[in-house]
Amino acid sequence: MKPFTLFVSDLHLDASRPAQMQEFVHFLKSEAHQAQALYILGDLFEFWIGDDDPAEGLGEVIGALQELTAQGVSVKFLHGNRDFLLGAYFARRTGIEILPARQVVDLHGIPTLIEHGDLLCTDDVAYQRYRRRIRHPVTMALLGNLPRSWRLRMGQRLRRISAQAIAGKSPEIMDVNEETVRQVMRSEGVYTMVHGHTHRPAIHEFKVDEIEAVRAVLGDWYEQGSWLVADADGLHPQSVA
Repeated sequence: MKPFTLFVSDLHLDASRPAQMQEFVHFLKSEAHQAQALYILGDLFEFWIGDDDPAEGLGEVIGALQELTAQGVSVKFLHGNRDFLLGAYFARRTGIEILPARQVVDLHGIPTLIEHGDLLCTDDVAYQRYRRRIRHPVTMALLGNLPRSWRLRMGQRLRRISAQAIAGKSPEIMDVNEETVRQVMRSEGVYTMVHGHTHRPAIHEFKVDEIEAVRAVLGDWYEQGSWLVADADGLHPQSVA
C-alpha cells in the first residue's frame, strides 16, 4: 500500500449528533490507522469552551484519538472558528500536535499550504473583524479566566448569533476570495493548498502567476462525511456515503 495522508475538517462533533460521531470514531479506528498522518483542519467540535470542558458525550472520540496517536499515527490539528480555545492540555491528553493557523507542510514531496480557511473569506468583512477581536491574545486570556459556566453560556450564545449571521449572508460572501487565495499562495511560495471552513468540497485548478495551482476544499463531516486522501499520485476526495 502506498503511503498516504488524510485530511478532515468541520466535523462539528456534538453529543446531539451521535451517528456522525460514531462514523468518525469508526474512521479513526479504520482508515486513519493505515495513514502516515491525519490533519484535522479545524472545527473538530461544534464548540469548545476550554480544556476544562467536561466534553460530555465526547469521550469515545477523545479515546479514539488517544489510541490513534499511541499507535504511531501523527495527528495534527489547526484551530477552526468553533474550537479556538482547544489548548495544550487537550493536546497532551490525546497526543495530537497543534499547528499555527497557516502552515506549509511537505505532502509527499509537494510543499502544501494548509489552514482552516476562514482567513481566506475576506469578503466577509464583519466576520474578519469579529475574528480579529475574539482571537486577540488579550481576549483569549480574558476568556480563559472566566468561570466555565460563563464560557458555556457565551459559547451557546455565539452559536445562535453565528447561525443568524450565516442565514443573512449570501453564499458568495461566505466563500473564499480567489484573489486572496492567490496572494497567500504567492507569499508562501506554494501552488497547492488544502482547507475547509466553507463546506464546499471540490478540487479547484487555476493559475498563480502563470503557474498551475491546486486548491482542495474539504466538505463538512456531519452532513457530507467528507475527507481527503493525499498520496504521491495527488489529492483524492472521499466521503462516507
